[in-house]
Amino acid sequence: MSAKITGIGSYLPALRMPNKDFIAHRFYKDIDQPFEDTNEIIIEKFKEITGIEERRYAQKEQSNSDLGIIAAQRAIEASGIDPEMLDYIIFAHNFGDVRFSSNHLDMLPTLASRVKHALGIANPNCVAYDMLFGCPGWIEALIQANLYIKAGAAKHCLVIGAETLSRVVDPHDRDSMIFADGAGACVLSASSSHDPSGILSHATQTFTKDEAYFLNNGPSLNSKHHIHEKYIKMQGRKIYEFALSKVPVAMKIALDKSGKGITDVKKIFIHQANQKMDEAILGRFYKLFKAEPPEHIMPMNIQFYGNSSVATVPTLLDAVVRGEYAEHQLKSGDVIILASVGAGMNINAVVYQW
Repeated sequence: MSAKITGIGSYLPALRMPNKDFIAHRFYKDIDQPFEDTNEIIIEKFKEITGIEERRYAQKEQSNSDLGIIAAQRAIEASGIDPEMLDYIIFAHNFGDVRFSSNHLDMLPTLASRVKHALGIANPNCVAYDMLFGCPGWIEALIQANLYIKAGAAKHCLVIGAETLSRVVDPHDRDSMIFADGAGACVLSASSSHDPSGILSHATQTFTKDEAYFLNNGPSLNSKHHIHEKYIKMQGRKIYEFALSKVPVAMKIALDKSGKGITDVKKIFIHQANQKMDEAILGRFYKLFKAEPPEHIMPMNIQFYGNSSVATVPTLLDAVVRGEYAEHQLKSGDVIILASVGAGMNINAVVYQW
């Protein structure tokens, strides 16, 4: 029994936030300590490092589950499955539903239950639950769904990754420019053991000895700004070094387990967190095989969509499947790798044959 993606869909909000929209922000390098550089210089340096030129934000009336519902509907439509046939709905996120102008988290009921309700699924044997695993959450949910299918416990699973990080960022932290909103989903279905396509292998690791709090919630860098609220905070340099050290190894573990070789890999989808970081991860991965990355091996859209956490990999994969990028095409039999890194600190990778 193998597990293959039978439908994929995504939703990226219409509201564009270009870098110039941050020009009036007051950024601090530490609590109440403003940068000496002008915002023009700060933003230009930010673009050079991350590659981000703009990002998408949800409309005021939209919640995270709203984004997930749209992506789920599109994935189900693409798969052609009757939603009542779904055995599991797994919704990967980190902050639940967060209303506009408030960072109070709402996870009751679970976002997966909200999706099931919105889809009108009556089948009580369709189990809905949330996955909290940092940015690698959607890939980890995909891994769980794969295990359910291989164990004979499921035939069809809906796997969603959605986040509205714009609702939980500190406007006085320059890292706020990294984060974005979006949603991606797929239907993973059981396939004949004679079908070579589907998930071939995976690897997941969690590092907490020194790394657990590289990403955490903390107060605003402006001590007078919403003093009782907490915002997403990250130790950028440590995360960068961690990712370069650990993610390529996890990718190699997964590829070695798959029985495929480095020359078999046609595309690599890495969590869209930072352009330079992803390029460095790719280079380190190929160095493990004493090779150089081929041209056009790694699709990337962080420039226009920012870092939407759990949504970056499925939205990028959907864009490639729909033919949005001429230099990135997938055909039957292609071997691809999906990989991510994020809060926990967690990393994972999946090897998939299209």
